[in-house]
Amino acid sequence: MLIKNVHVNNQAALTDVLITDGKFAQIGPDLTAPAGEEVIDGQGKLLLPPFVDSHVHLDSTLTAGEPEWNETGTLFDGIRIWSERKQDLTKEDVKRRAKQTILNMVGHGIQFVRSHVDVTDPHLIATQALLELREELKDVVELQLVAFPQEGILSFPHGKELMEQAVKEGVDVVGGIPHFEFSTEYGWQSVHFLMALADKYDRLVDVHCDEIDDPASRNLEVLATEALEREMGSRVTASHTTAMGSYNDAYTYKLFRLLKMSGINFVANPLVNVHLGGRFDTYPKRRGVTRIKELTAAGINVSFGEDDVKDPWNPLGDGNMLDAVTMGVYIAHLMGYGQLQDSYKFVTTNAARTLHVTDHYGIEVGKPGNCILLNEKDFYNALNRHVEVLYNIRGGKVLAKTTPAETTVFAD
Repeated sequence: MLIKNVHVNNQAALTDVLITDGKFAQIGPDLTAPAGEEVIDGQGKLLLPPFVDSHVHLDSTLTAGEPEWNETGTLFDGIRIWSERKQDLTKEDVKRRAKQTILNMVGHGIQFVRSHVDVTDPHLIATQALLELREELKDVVELQLVAFPQEGILSFPHGKELMEQAVKEGVDVVGGIPHFEFSTEYGWQSVHFLMALADKYDRLVDVHCDEIDDPASRNLEVLATEALEREMGSRVTASHTTAMGSYNDAYTYKLFRLLKMSGINFVANPLVNVHLGGRFDTYPKRRGVTRIKELTAAGINVSFGEDDVKDPWNPLGDGNMLDAVTMGVYIAHLMGYGQLQDSYKFVTTNAARTLHVTDHYGIEVGKPGNCILLNEKDFYNALNRHVEVLYNIRGGKVLAKTTPAETTVFAD
């Protein structure tokens, strides 16, 4: 496949990209396609590596309103409602809903997904369903699964055993939710346990960490210290960390030294964080997000996830990472022109670092021929217009193609 006349990675110059035998073979001007190869005229559009959703919950997707709607909009009511809904889970139910969401994501240019899957289920039904789906869709999307203890590790019966069983069955990442444990002590103990578990089985780590508007929630420092001392930094991710938006600046200054030393990643979920956050405030209301701008300025890796797609925590969601970026740049005050142009990195290269897939991600000669063509010349305009992903290409083959809608305005 030859893709001609495109702006690669938001660069100003136009170039061509040749994919041969499923890999990027040449990148440069005036390339010629071998006989019989498909040629796509990019017409001056933007070619990026595929979008990455670094945080989503595919086990709960498309369950909004089942058995009831989350009318309060709180994290805690979402957990309560999901606890009821998961009693009715079957493999077929989970796979059907998750596949529908994944294929919709593919239409929006996503090829890499990290999904948390609730393991506070004695039968691990959702875990087994998504493990099967991971294999079935491996040629379409690279799916990482996180053993996520939605109702706690120490605070749920046999929580430790269920976590380890999920790891043995093949999940890629060890998760946690220390701020939801019964006590602060349990929260810290859960972090020590999950880090030891990941170290033992050589897994990545992604923890729902301090997802609460409580400045006293300090599990992040425990996670970062564990990552530093175990030398696991780049393998460890702290998701949400919304309590950081409530920390005082003196403590945060001290904390950032540890965060930089540890080398851990961060995932913000701007859509759902701003929806769930500040629910217990009158006024002023907190934004409910972590310090995205400050973490980025400090050279700490931050990516964005959509988090929830039509489930008890988010009644909306369409699997489109442009939604997450739009909310993220607004709420984090990243609205300078250069910041907007660079904001694609939150859902591409930064997210690839989070998932630990940079060895086979990116538009570089020798790497797999995975890319997306957006219907604009640069990311500023693509984000502003929320443009279509014209082509989603994996290994030099078209996964999805979108024909833009045509609008006719009948006005003088």
